[in-house]
Amino acid sequence: MCGIIGIASNKSVSMNIINSLKKLEYRGYDSAGIATLTNNTINEKKCSGRVEELEKILFKNPSEGNVGIGHVRWATHGIPNTLNAHPHSSEKVSVVHNGIIENSDELKKTLEEKGFKFKSETDTEVITLLVTESLKKSDPLESVFKTLKKLKGSFALGIIFKNHTDIIIGARRGSPLAVGYSKEENYLGSDSYALKSMTNKISYLDDGEICVLSKSEISFFDANQNKINKKIHIVSDDENTADKGDYKNFMSKEIFEQPNTAKKCVSEYIDSLKKDINIYNFPITPGEIEKIILIGCGTAYHSCLVAKYWFEELTSIEVEIDIASEFRYRNLKFSTKNLYIFVSQSGETADTAAALEICKKNKVKTCSVVNVVESTIARNSDWVLPIHAGPEIGVASTKAFLGQLIVLYILCLKLSSVRNDIDKKSYNINIENLKKLPDAIAKTLKSEGDIQIMAQEFLKARGSMFLGRGSSFPIALEGALKLKELSYLHAEGYPAGEMKHGPLALIEEGLPVIVIAPKDKYFEKTLSNTQEVIARGGKIFFITDIKKRLLSTNIRLRLRVPHLDNFLSPILLTIPLQLLAYHVALLKSCDIDKPRNLAKSVTVE
Repeated sequence: MCGIIGIASNKSVSMNIINSLKKLEYRGYDSAGIATLTNNTINEKKCSGRVEELEKILFKNPSEGNVGIGHVRWATHGIPNTLNAHPHSSEKVSVVHNGIIENSDELKKTLEEKGFKFKSETDTEVITLLVTESLKKSDPLESVFKTLKKLKGSFALGIIFKNHTDIIIGARRGSPLAVGYSKEENYLGSDSYALKSMTNKISYLDDGEICVLSKSEISFFDANQNKINKKIHIVSDDENTADKGDYKNFMSKEIFEQPNTAKKCVSEYIDSLKKDINIYNFPITPGEIEKIILIGCGTAYHSCLVAKYWFEELTSIEVEIDIASEFRYRNLKFSTKNLYIFVSQSGETADTAAALEICKKNKVKTCSVVNVVESTIARNSDWVLPIHAGPEIGVASTKAFLGQLIVLYILCLKLSSVRNDIDKKSYNINIENLKKLPDAIAKTLKSEGDIQIMAQEFLKARGSMFLGRGSSFPIALEGALKLKELSYLHAEGYPAGEMKHGPLALIEEGLPVIVIAPKDKYFEKTLSNTQEVIARGGKIFFITDIKKRLLSTNIRLRLRVPHLDNFLSPILLTIPLQLLAYHVALLKSCDIDKPRNLAKSVTVE
């Protein structure tokens, strides 16, 4: 989950590296560093904390050099401090690394027996010293190949060499790595987003591949050291990708962008003239699909949970859901009549990508629902359904979650139509309601004032609980996750009907309990569960889509969202929970865009 940048140029690269690292901070922000080559010397500077701290160091003591590498870290091996920050350098080699070397302890012991000394607690330093050792008998490229054969685990690497001041070598196994092309300058980066300000011409390394780049040339090699060619992708230029505008932070901007996110997503998939969903080219004939398996991690997993209710209600297809990190280690029974759907904002989530790879090896059909169409998961899938949310910078996902829900619902509707599981009239009504969704989201966002009042109630609480039934249960999980991510307060999402089987013991006087209760077939049951909480002193915050006022004397605050239909309720009910987490974190002066210990693109297992 670290960020890597490398630049080989005909001019000084340090400021462009710093600017790219700022774009990569969503991948990690507990330390940062840079290494450049100057007068056959590796000039390394690094610090704990954010890139802005590194920038201050460079302002006082600039780093010259036309070739350099940079890194932002999310700590795995070793605490976040200057010693453990990347790059890790010897006299001859400097390395930046994203991933985990699983046999680092074994390699470290062997290197220490040979007389090498370690300065850090990281697994990365073994790479530096292995390459350094190999350079005694080999050139840089051969040294890297020899080193990679000794490594177990996942990695994306950027490497520079004291005695070869014109090149950077990149290598990939598991973790993503991209290269960018420009005149008299070439780039290495963890993803295209970090490179967009410098170039829109990008190639992506596949597992086992290596690149060697100079200011004027890029060469690629496969795992067998054969020279290969790579396709160049022209990356689209999204407007206002990194501009907060008048907002305090990216997360608030992204929350309030959701009406536009929904509008763009719906317009991409719905043909208004034909009154139909323009999803075609299914990897399996829809009528032959026996089972759908939805796979994701974190927030993406919650979108899968919601989609399961939709598919079960609207289609005759059997549906399973799985957490990617569990899916990849189970003894699975694959079928060519199943469609495996992988959901990921970044398209680089390590466990999800690994689960997809298992499906590929078993020759089953795959679909990805992603925000980044150039990502590893998208490129490796048989079929891609983009969510069209645009770049999401805040670590805690908001508009991407909404986009995932919309695309999964649209896919569900389309499958129900082509399989004749839904009548034409109902299908048309559901499409018309989808078109109304952007305006309904905009109306829901107007509840921010009430949410700010609600947020005050959480500051002195020891914890909180989020309750829902049916498709509201995954939204309760997502609401609790957002509050944990942003405010560092304990929160638990739970099925409302399961309260009496244990969690009721946590209810005490004044405990905030958020009840998500749309007017659906579960509503009366949810009201009964609410009474159970009230009877034990819980402080109820009731979020619903019905106009009738209920239990007003016992509810601390009641908040209403618009009603379109029961299928779209989960999407609208999500918005107040995003705002709640945001405003609690704001009151606590938390770093909203970069919550502690978290990174956005989770590229380690």
